[in-house]
Amino acid sequence: MCDESKLEAWAREAISRRQFGALTGAAALAACTAGTSESRAETKPGIPGLKEQGVNFETADGRLDGFFVQPAKGSHAGVILWPDIAGIREAKRNIARTLASNGYAVLVVNPYYRDVTGEQFADFAAFIADGGFQKVGPWRAKLTPEAIMRDAKTIAEWLDRQEGVSQAHGIGTQGYCMGGPFTVWSAAATPRIKAAASFHGGGLVRPGNPMSPAALLGKTEARYLIAIARDDDAKAPGDKDALREAAKAANRPAKIDVYAGDHGWMVPDSPAYNPAAAAEGEADLLALYKAALA
Repeated sequence: MCDESKLEAWAREAISRRQFGALTGAAALAACTAGTSESRAETKPGIPGLKEQGVNFETADGRLDGFFVQPAKGSHAGVILWPDIAGIREAKRNIARTLASNGYAVLVVNPYYRDVTGEQFADFAAFIADGGFQKVGPWRAKLTPEAIMRDAKTIAEWLDRQEGVSQAHGIGTQGYCMGGPFTVWSAAATPRIKAAASFHGGGLVRPGNPMSPAALLGKTEARYLIAIARDDDAKAPGDKDALREAAKAANRPAKIDVYAGDHGWMVPDSPAYNPAAAAEGEADLLALYKAALA
């Protein structure tokens, strides 16, 4: 699981190397936060064949904002993308664009919308330089299982109202680091979610806690991909077995594996980014969605 000492080490490396992607500054922020109606904002130019925009809409807890990208034509399955601790930023928007290029309508959620709007950190180096842990601490404390479940139900309903999102298909969800457990809570919130993928997710196994993601698999209708970082597995080697046992007991199809990458290997602006392992994770994600969202 991502911790402060690990992120500080990442930040030092990122600052010295600065090879984890160019920042888009105000343009990226505008794409993320624009929007004046319930769901629509001016469409921004982007990858040919895709349309993307900043969106915002009401939830029980406030006005949620995010980045929505989808194929320009046709009707496609929706996907909810939960970021890691550094929140919504260009690295996550690019992950969403890649997924949209494969035929999905993807909403990247600002998980901290109860407190702030849009991008707060350009990358992990900025997260540390700006006192990220101290800044997000009060925001993250509000992201309880119950809060995420309320959000997920509202987001799924919002997706189902959007032009170009097919209600005939299930909805997928994927999360990174702190967003990993959000995917299971999302699937427990609504039967519309048929696929959930956790990449180097933390806190999936919480013994004795009824809201532990492992304990909730049986309350969902989803297939799962639980992709565990090798260094996280070294710290908690029993988690993969507990998750496999929980999935079997819940009769939930699940691929639960340790990948050849350290925590953060899927995220391009992370110094732990591992292109080969990320390609494997992306292929497994597409296979999950193909099987579950038809």
